[in-house]
Amino acid sequence: MKIILAASMATALLLPISGAHATGYLTCESGAQSTWKTQEQLTKKIKSEGWQVRQIKIDGGCYEVYGTTPEGQRVEAYFDPKSLEKLLVHRRGEVLFRKGQ
Repeated sequence: MKIILAASMATALLLPISGAHATGYLTCESGAQSTWKTQEQLTKKIKSEGWQVRQIKIDGGCYEVYGTTPEGQRVEAYFDPKSLEKLLVHRRGEVLFRKGQ
């Protein structure tokens, strides 16, 4: 019984650590956040390109944007936080854009 309790407690302690990993589709090797451009800069950039932005958050070292493309598609998109380069755009399991494709 003590072994089961100890194993359960160890698992419970490790769960919050695993939550720090990316939950989305992409991971960025972006370095220290002090070197990143701001979310406000990203918002300004993509709005000037015709995007509508609902939310921006950090996921896996990338900026993850929930919004609408200039073509009117509601999407989830990932941007490099240092360069603000678009890396991935997808909607409901369908990849619409992936850098390098």
